[in-house]
Amino acid sequence: MRQPSKRFSNSSGAIEQIPSIPYEYCPAKTFLARDGSTIQGRTVLAHCEIVGEVARAIIARYPQTLHTGLFPAGASLAAACHDIGKVSPCFVEKLRRAVTPGKCALPILPVNPGLESGKNGWGGHAGVSQVAVKAMGAPVWLPEILGQHHGFTPPVAGRRATDELFGGPTWQAQREALVEELKRRLNMDWPQITSPEQARLLAGLTSVSDWIGSGQHFENPDKPWRNSIEHALDEAGFIPPTYRAGLSFEQVFGFTPRPAQSQLINVADRPGVYVLEAPMGLGKTEAALYAAYQTLERGQACGIYFALPTQLTSNKIYERFNGFLDNVLADDCPHRALLLHSAAWLVNTEMGEEGRPGGDWFNQAKRGLLAPFAVGTIDQALMAAMNVKHGFVRAFGLAGKVVILDEVHSYDAYTGTLLDALVRLLSRLQCTVIILSATLSQSRRSQLLGVTLSAHSYPLITAVTPREPPRELPVTVEKFERRVQLRLLADDSAAVAEVLARAERGEQVLWIENTVKDAQMRYLDLAARAVELGLECGLLHSRFVVNDRARIETLWVNAFGRLGWAKRFEHGRILVGTQVLEQSLDIDADFLVSRFAPTDMLLQRLGRLWRHADAPRVEGAFSVAWLLAPALGAAIDAPETAFGSSAYVYSPYVLCRSLEVWRTLVEVCLPQDVRTLIESTYAEREERGSMVRWLHELNIGTSRRKGRKALQQLARIGLAIDGKTLPEVQAQTRYSEADCFEVLLLRELQPISGKQATRLVLLDGTELFLPHQRHVLNKMEWRRLTARLQQQIVAVRASEAPAASARDTLEKFGLQHCFYLGDPNWGDDESLLRVALVDETGRLRGLHGLPAHADHSLEYRDDLGYRLIKV
Repeated sequence: MRQPSKRFSNSSGAIEQIPSIPYEYCPAKTFLARDGSTIQGRTVLAHCEIVGEVARAIIARYPQTLHTGLFPAGASLAAACHDIGKVSPCFVEKLRRAVTPGKCALPILPVNPGLESGKNGWGGHAGVSQVAVKAMGAPVWLPEILGQHHGFTPPVAGRRATDELFGGPTWQAQREALVEELKRRLNMDWPQITSPEQARLLAGLTSVSDWIGSGQHFENPDKPWRNSIEHALDEAGFIPPTYRAGLSFEQVFGFTPRPAQSQLINVADRPGVYVLEAPMGLGKTEAALYAAYQTLERGQACGIYFALPTQLTSNKIYERFNGFLDNVLADDCPHRALLLHSAAWLVNTEMGEEGRPGGDWFNQAKRGLLAPFAVGTIDQALMAAMNVKHGFVRAFGLAGKVVILDEVHSYDAYTGTLLDALVRLLSRLQCTVIILSATLSQSRRSQLLGVTLSAHSYPLITAVTPREPPRELPVTVEKFERRVQLRLLADDSAAVAEVLARAERGEQVLWIENTVKDAQMRYLDLAARAVELGLECGLLHSRFVVNDRARIETLWVNAFGRLGWAKRFEHGRILVGTQVLEQSLDIDADFLVSRFAPTDMLLQRLGRLWRHADAPRVEGAFSVAWLLAPALGAAIDAPETAFGSSAYVYSPYVLCRSLEVWRTLVEVCLPQDVRTLIESTYAEREERGSMVRWLHELNIGTSRRKGRKALQQLARIGLAIDGKTLPEVQAQTRYSEADCFEVLLLRELQPISGKQATRLVLLDGTELFLPHQRHVLNKMEWRRLTARLQQQIVAVRASEAPAASARDTLEKFGLQHCFYLGDPNWGDDESLLRVALVDETGRLRGLHGLPAHADHSLEYRDDLGYRLIKV
């Protein structure tokens, strides 16, 4: 078993003789035996072969047209070689020490395993894999693919495969022999990677294959594994769907397509990038989904990812998306029921190491990218193009799919730069990209597609397909128009009186603010008055825990949607909310009050007003919107004073430009006026007076706000493929001056003395028990428990988050078994998760009775959400 000796430096700097160990005997894993002891698990050779065969099986599940175009010959070998760095002294010694004494046949090696990940470490075995294959002359990009399989770039600059730390030439010879054996067993050679995008795809394939190949079906070293691969892929959710053939649009959705819908369906007949600009309520979603169905039926795609701006809007689209799947999937589609329920997909799929409860990818938002069909946020898709931990796994999850990007008009210079890069990446990964927008300027459309465009028609379809010039196609629409009367006023009190009067007459009223704080304050005022009049009043924004948000969303979106038409005459209703109400929700109000916002946002908000011509309405109602806006002169002179908190959400320059356009309007005609309003707001021009300053601040920034050019540069840094990989918490997809944190809200969190468990009481009073040791529950029980706890999460800005807890503090409660608390390799002992307890008054406190926030009081109410109260 021993090879010629090699002088080696141990942690104290002394030179010792160290033998190399043949690769056949080097362990990759440990295994928990039935008697409770830890023994050696699979060898590196066995584990690498398993992962290579898992990768081969994953590739085989793609449609043939994608199979050959996405993955180069030899892709499975790249995945197989990911762990060759485990044939190294530090790793072998680390596993030897993890094995129960007396259960290990490995010799003691005179090395310190802590050197791998210490301050001067090399990122563990992944770093060794990277330098080892580089020394073997592997093709371009392959060393980095292997080095990054744990999600980040290992710090191996200046290191060589034959360094004494890695065992010297004799250990490198074993790694080379291992690669040759893997080539023989898999019957393939190194892949020839043709582009950075393909390298990104292979990196994702490698990581996911490793996760699955490390799962429960492959843990026992004495158990045959080859026949478990297909079952493991099924359990991981890699389910090749089958479809009902030849369905018409009417069979899928129950109505005849409009001319605009038919036009997109006919144009989007091959992989490419398609933009549909059309007014709210024209059925863009159905047009995109039917085009996706035809692409899937032709075998040109392997799934659908529907990306929306916010989690709230994605929740409602999911119901429509689910109905679409129910109609197009064949009755004999494998695991059909699993595909139709996102919660079931999360709980009932087994993804291996990273996808277990407490792993980084036991998260519905992330895991959805790997499912055949998913609705999610644009943020998760954007990170596919960013240099963030496991960004390439997201790219792998999206490759070959129909990716529908909705509400694209909503993004700023920072996110827009990321979005441009995402569209380029997707188009090179054989995706069909369908971009939906009601309000996209001509210059933004050109920038997004990376081509020169000239058409100003509206509605409009733009098609960019491989090896063809761009096409700009005016859209045929039925002759209809929707007129909205407008009133701009600065007096909130007059608007409050009007809202109450109209609601008392039975109208359904929306009031939209630009910040959560303003929406909460407006709700408190209106709700107190509404209750005296016997009116319903509700609040909808992003800072509710998942359970409460779903309950409120269902109640109010149904009340203002078609499902509420039968009860529309019962009494008036007032719904207060934020930007979540302006996008992708099929709600219909009789009267709208909106805080002033940029033109594209205002048009979206008007799309929630008199949306359906056949909606029942009380007598005397008419389509009118009141916009709460300052005078133009005051706004230009001092926008932050005039617009208040809105000037910290939106650019003061854009607000002033928008106000110039809207201030004299008494009526808007939709869709006819959309293009004119958008282009009038965003057309470049020379400025005078104070507007010169606000334009300069937009471009260059201020001490409090970064400018457009700086934001674009920051976005480019996030896109850079070289440099240090960012943890997700630092990888912002929508730029703000502060990060956001997930906060777990509970009533009680108390260890049970002598029982090695923690008692948790949820906000609704439900009592759960969290074991401190993972073996107490089986994997399905852990998944169900974790899914329950994830319903108690709210995302908040860092400045309003509870105080951080040390990672080891939360581990004492057992929370690491359910939540990803962070990676110690990032050098931060604070947990990414924040935890707070909610008392009977709604006030938040920290663990062990400590204050939740150093400077302010925090509160959570199921009707108001999470808020900071200044003291």
